[in-house]
Formats: sequence, structure tokens, C-alpha cells
Amino acid sequence: MTEDARIADILTRCRTIALVGWSPKADRPSHRVAAYLAARGYRVIPVNPGQAGQIALGEVVRASLSEIEGGVDMVDIFRRSEEAGAVVDEALAAFPNLKAVWMQLGVQDADAAARAEARGVQAVMNRCPAIEIPRLGLQGAV
Repeated sequence: MTEDARIADILTRCRTIALVGWSPKADRPSHRVAAYLAARGYRVIPVNPGQAGQIALGEVVRASLSEIEGGVDMVDIFRRSEEAGAVVDEALAAFPNLKAVWMQLGVQDADAAARAEARGVQAVMNRCPAIEIPRLGLQGAV
């Protein structure tokens, strides 16, 4: 399977996304990407401890991944590379049926990606779903 086909498969199969590092500020990439994904039919659960309890995108903002009930398909990580591994580990512990971990543009942790892949969870690094969806001609989760 090509990398494009793998990414398309992830973005087609994953419907519920926990977005770690969501910001309430409209000019921040995490805010824009979350809104983009939600507008395309994905359920986006914002994760930001400083904003926990607020409502965003029709969801309660969570302080951590472990607070999300019912599981998610994908965790989209807007954190520095050196923090990504801890987020991946938390995601693997919290969601036994997790399909993918996605590290945003500029975010890379090969060891964390390998831990996810070893558990059968696909890993994407240094990419943005809001760029990949139109580039691959996908409709999103709609």
C-alpha cells in the first residue's frame, strides 16, 4: 500500500478524533484544523487541560485523553515532538480500539510511532489531515 493510500484509508476509517492541544483561539492551527475536520463530518473531541469543561465543536473540552468515554478512532497531536511520545502512550493506554495516532506538521517521534505500530495502531508523522483530505480528494467522514 502506498503512503497516500495508507493516509486515505486512515482518514476514511477514522470518524472520531481526539485533538490534543486544541486552542480556543481562532488564529491557532489546532483551532482551524479542528473546525475543518468537524465541518467535514468528523466528531472532534478537543483536549486541553486549561480549557477543560468548556464546550467547543459541540463537545466538552477534556483535560486528558483518559477522560474521554467511549473511545476514539484517532488521536491528532498538536504538541511539541518531545511531548508526542507521552501523548501516544496515553492514547494507547486509554483506547484499546484506537486505529491511528497522527502527529501534526513539525511533530515527529519515531519511537512513539513504532510503539503504536507494534500495537497495531497506524502512525502518521509530520502531516496535517486538513491538508491531506483535499490533496487526496477525500470527502472526510461525511
